[in-house]
Amino acid sequence: MRSSAARERLLATASELFYREGIHAVGVDRIVGEAGVTRATFYRHFPSKEDLVEAYLGVEDAHIREAFARAGESGAAPRDLLALVIDELADDVARNHTRGCPFINASAEYPDAASAVRGTVARHREWFRTTLEQLLEAAEMDRPENRARELVLLRDAAMVGGYLDGWGEVRPAFVGAARRSAGLD
Repeated sequence: MRSSAARERLLATASELFYREGIHAVGVDRIVGEAGVTRATFYRHFPSKEDLVEAYLGVEDAHIREAFARAGESGAAPRDLLALVIDELADDVARNHTRGCPFINASAEYPDAASAVRGTVARHREWFRTTLEQLLEAAEMDRPENRARELVLLRDAAMVGGYLDGWGEVRPAFVGAARRSAGLD
């Protein structure tokens, strides 16, 4: 996919609107208007709205991968790295995901598990779980697969709980539960 200023404006505009208002609630005309581009420019970069949704989820995926990379750059021992990742996940929710999980939100709007959007969500979730499992293995934790699945569920719950109850209320519970689930406490 070609990168251009217009494409980046479209993606940034759509990302903000999709996350704040919902994917199906925001039409192409609104995105085009707020991004200051023509419909032809939109369709040159994104053949369909679903292509834009997939690109939006790709940006979200890149952000979480960057969070893992930042933690990995610390040079910390595996157990300490696991603790850093949990803290980075908590920070990510506080900074970027105050309205819940964009992947869960997108899945709610695309109920067909065979859709391309749901495929994008599934690939992200598989990467996320597998990466956590690898961290747990490196830290020599028992049952890394089970612990990774628990951490994914805890993050899902934290993102929803943070949206509903406020992150200040949820963060300590998430960090504590995640540390226990990871075997750090």
